[in-house]
Amino acid sequence: MVDERTSPSVVSSTLRVAVVGAGPAGVYAADLLLKHAPEDLTVSIDLFERLPAPYGLVRYGVAPDHPRIRGIIDALRDVLDRGDIRIFGNVNYGTDITMADLKRHYHAVIFATGAIQDADLAIPGIDLPGSFGAADFVNWYDGHPDVPRTWPLTSASVAVIGNGNVALDVTRVLAKFADDMLPTDIPDNVYEGLKASAVTDVHVIGRRGPAQSKFTPLELRELGEVPGVDMVLDPRDFDYDEQSLAEIQSNNQKKVLMRTYQSWLDREPGNASHRIHLHFYAQPVAVLGDEQTGVTGLRVERTEPVGDGSVRGTGVYSDIAVGQVYRAVGYFGSPLADVPFDETKGVFPHAGGRVLSGAGGEPVPGIYATGWIKRGPVGLIGSTKSDALETVQNLLEDRPSLWQPTEPSAESVVELLSERGVAYTDLSGWHRLDAHEREQGAQRGRERIKVVDRETMIEKSLGE
Repeated sequence: MVDERTSPSVVSSTLRVAVVGAGPAGVYAADLLLKHAPEDLTVSIDLFERLPAPYGLVRYGVAPDHPRIRGIIDALRDVLDRGDIRIFGNVNYGTDITMADLKRHYHAVIFATGAIQDADLAIPGIDLPGSFGAADFVNWYDGHPDVPRTWPLTSASVAVIGNGNVALDVTRVLAKFADDMLPTDIPDNVYEGLKASAVTDVHVIGRRGPAQSKFTPLELRELGEVPGVDMVLDPRDFDYDEQSLAEIQSNNQKKVLMRTYQSWLDREPGNASHRIHLHFYAQPVAVLGDEQTGVTGLRVERTEPVGDGSVRGTGVYSDIAVGQVYRAVGYFGSPLADVPFDETKGVFPHAGGRVLSGAGGEPVPGIYATGWIKRGPVGLIGSTKSDALETVQNLLEDRPSLWQPTEPSAESVVELLSERGVAYTDLSGWHRLDAHEREQGAQRGRERIKVVDRETMIEKSLGE
């Protein structure tokens, strides 16, 4: 008799899958796997998240005043609240649960751990005191439980390097008045930090021209609507070359961006107390300062278009006096135990979501990836869904070669975590924490106040 627990030639009528990461990528992968599985296949999915609360970067990587955050969270909540996906929060892959554990309890694992580190920017002075990665600042203002509760907003003038939406989020939060953030779920420590902020001027630095900026129209328009903040632009940045004009004419989003820039250029100079300065054709070449005083400025080289969308240096340098620098030049993935990792790209090497043994290597049976840890930190929610679908379809196609778990019962995972003393949170626990945050907000006329402390999050989730 063939034992189907150990023989890959037998395709089981059940499929147990672990998904590591409960952000959009992980939730969508779980949802799509259930929706696309054959009717004769019984699918069971467990979602593991290292934080006590779900939603990943939607909760901890997007500014709380982001215009579309509520809709994304509502969609994720609807998926989880169906009750056909188990969630284990406060469970760290690599310590609380390992690859060996996953192989013993599941047929496959999908990693959706995202990209949470800041990409490097190799210029002199980037490591000086007062020079930060944008992700660290985002974690602070989003109330991430594993970061310090305070942030040194002590400089009147700061620089944000980058021309993408993360740079916009960071800029908006730095420039915005604290009271204007009260309609959001910002924690008390963040509100107090922003209330005491000395920032009056934010300089946004992009090495290419406005036509090549990666902002999305809605977020850019919102930047110019921040109360009490003037937009400052240099007219010479908007003398478009032929390549830029062609890009604008062929792309409706770019047309909207250019109209927004032009509307700011056409405004009369204001006298607001806060200002956002947009610097295009400015290549950062050095962060100025020393170890004792910290950041004192940012040196940039004026660039010019080459004619193919790229730029070159002109040899003309200028210094912008700032006391802090935030680099928002992209995110970078993190390696995980027992999973191949591309150190150059910051992703898991893959072919259609099938994790490979190395660059150009063979697929590793049972191990899959989706989201930013698969494709890098690019794309919006639509990309995340199509990305997850590709991974899920390939996983289903690979059923004959998946792991054959020796302990596939749903109860065995609960027993494992309990034996190890892991204070895991589940969907009911998230509902309790969610209700507590809403109650805290209602008491002060706000929709929600986010709980920051990890132990408190766990206590509220467990009903303690």
